[in-house]
Amino acid sequence: MGKMFFIDLTRCTACRGCQIACKQWKNLPAEHTRNTGSYQNPPDLSCVTLKTVRFTEGTFEKKFEWLFFPEQCRHCLEPPCKGQADVDMEGAVVKDETTGAVLFTELTAKVDGDMVRSACPYDIPRKDAATGRLSKCDMCNDRVQNGLLPSCVKACPTGCMNFGDEAEMTELANKRLAEVKKVYPKAVLGDPNDVRVVYLFQRDPKSYFEHAVAELETGPLTRKQLFARMFRERA
Repeated sequence: MGKMFFIDLTRCTACRGCQIACKQWKNLPAEHTRNTGSYQNPPDLSCVTLKTVRFTEGTFEKKFEWLFFPEQCRHCLEPPCKGQADVDMEGAVVKDETTGAVLFTELTAKVDGDMVRSACPYDIPRKDAATGRLSKCDMCNDRVQNGLLPSCVKACPTGCMNFGDEAEMTELANKRLAEVKKVYPKAVLGDPNDVRVVYLFQRDPKSYFEHAVAELETGPLTRKQLFARMFRERA
């Protein structure tokens, strides 16, 4: 069954503890940033920022709200990034059999990084300009394999970030969804049947970020549809 994140956005305060913990555990450098008119910082993912908390402000049902979205790789059950990378170099992207984590190896330097990124419905992979390697969240697979929580989950003080066996997290996600719907009737789980990082959105997922969920113009995009589109584009 593997492991799974459940990220309850109704409990996120944008403390960015998860973002900092990721940097610390991975020993990743800080980025030179600037004021972009938002509290969000850095403004996007990069090869050295594998998790960032996105900030969106808006008025919903005549009520002003901040929407916070701690973004990371979704660890798809059938990862399109792996399907695309395999075209150039098998072994560049692999799945851990125990946890289900989707992992990028040093061989990603030998694949078409732009194509791999375009295959991702969440626009996650980022390329290191110096080495050509692709980077993203690896589920703290080294920690998980040793019985530890991912660093972001360990650092979360509010219960927003949760991690465990897939069945346990699925049960928790469904329970919280039922509770949250009493206050936010339009609350949904993001792509719960396709990924190992399931978010609970109190509002329309697109209100948080354009790539919050995988979608086509006509509705949700399944892994099967993703692969079909990917191979059509290559043909």
